[in-house]
Amino acid sequence: MGNTLKTFFPELAMSWNPRDTVNLRLEFVRLALQKRRPPSRVVPALRHQREDRLQVAHRYAQSGEAGLEDRSRRPLSSPNRTPPEIEQRVVSLRNEHRWGGRKLERRLRDLGEPVVPTAGTVTRIVHRHGLIVPEASVAATPWKRFEHEQPNDLWQMDFKGWIELNDGRRCSPLTVLDDHSRFNVVLDACGTTDTQAVRRRRRDAFRRYGLPLRINADNGSPWGSPAQPGQLTMLGIWLIRLGVKISYSRPAHPQTNGKDERFHRTLKPELLSGRHFASFCGAQRAFDTWRIVYNTQRPHQTLDMDTPITRYRPSPRPYPERLPPLKYGDADTVVRVRVNGELRFMSRRFKVSSALENLPVAIRRSTTQPDCYDLYIAHHHFDTINLNLTK
Repeated sequence: MGNTLKTFFPELAMSWNPRDTVNLRLEFVRLALQKRRPPSRVVPALRHQREDRLQVAHRYAQSGEAGLEDRSRRPLSSPNRTPPEIEQRVVSLRNEHRWGGRKLERRLRDLGEPVVPTAGTVTRIVHRHGLIVPEASVAATPWKRFEHEQPNDLWQMDFKGWIELNDGRRCSPLTVLDDHSRFNVVLDACGTTDTQAVRRRRRDAFRRYGLPLRINADNGSPWGSPAQPGQLTMLGIWLIRLGVKISYSRPAHPQTNGKDERFHRTLKPELLSGRHFASFCGAQRAFDTWRIVYNTQRPHQTLDMDTPITRYRPSPRPYPERLPPLKYGDADTVVRVRVNGELRFMSRRFKVSSALENLPVAIRRSTTQPDCYDLYIAHHHFDTINLNLTK
C-alpha cells in the first residue's frame, strides 16, 4: 500500500498538521486507496502538515477508523520532570510558610536538596496543586522603596491590628523592623498599648541589639499624638534622651512606614490567618517561632533572596541603663518646663507639651525667622516660639 500511495500521491512524503480532523484523514485514505487524487480541499490542507502522511495509511490499515484519532504526543519518559519527592517537598514548604516560587526555590537550596527546580518550575508546581489564587499573585507584587545604607540607621515601629484570644482578651502585636535588612527586631504579643508596656519591650530590644540612630512611627498613641502630629510624648522624650532620633509619618501617609506595613502583610497570612491562640503566652510562643523563620530561613525578594539576618548586625551603640543627663551649649538659654506644660521666656508664657514637665529645654534664636526662638530637648527640635504671639 505504501508504494501505491507514493505512486499516485508523491506529496505524501511531506509533513502534516495535527489540527486536521479525523474526517479529513479518512477522506484522504479512502481516495488514496481508490487510486484517485484527493480533491483540492484535501490536498492543500495536507500540504504543510508535519506528520508523514504514510503513517495515516499505516494506522488505518492496522486499526481502521480508530487509528485516525489524535494520539497523545506526551513522551513515554520525561527525564526533566521534577521528581515526585521534590514536588512533595515544594508542596510541604508552601503549606508550611505560604511563600512564593522564588522563596521556596532558595529555601530548597539552603536546605541542601540534591535536586532543586527553578523558581518558575516551583511556581508551576504550586499552581498545579491549587495553592496560589490570582488575588495572592497580585498582592505579592513588590513595592519599590528607599532603603537606608546600614543596619540600625532606621527602625520602623507600629502595632499590628489587634487579634482576639480564645479567652476574649485582645492581643496587639508590637512590631519593629530594621529598614536596611528587614530584620524583625521586635514581635511581641501586647495586652496593652500604653507607654509603659512599649517602653519595657523596647528596653529589652535595646539591650539585645543596641540603639538605632533613628526610629520612625506614626502619630498614634503612645508614640505620637493624633490630634497634634509631631507632638512629643513621654515615650518620644525617653527615646530622645537615649540619643535616638525620632520621626513621625505624615498624617494619612502610612507608606512612610512602608516596610513595617509590608511586614504586617506578611505576618497576617503566614502567622495570624486561621490561627487561634489560647493566651498571651501561647501567642508569644508562636510569634517567637515564626520570627526565627522570618529572620533566618525565609528568603526575601528585595534582598536578592537572602534572609534578613545575613544583612543585619547589632548596633555598636549600647543601651545605657541610666538616662544620661540633659546637656546644652553655653550659648543656649536653658529653662525648665513647669508642671502645666508651660515655660516662661522674656516675661512671657508659652504652652509646650505636658510630657516635658520639670525637664530643662534649650532656647536658641532662630536663624531664619525674626523675633522667633527654637526650642530643643537634647538634640531634638520640637517647637518654635514667636515673641509677637503668646500661646
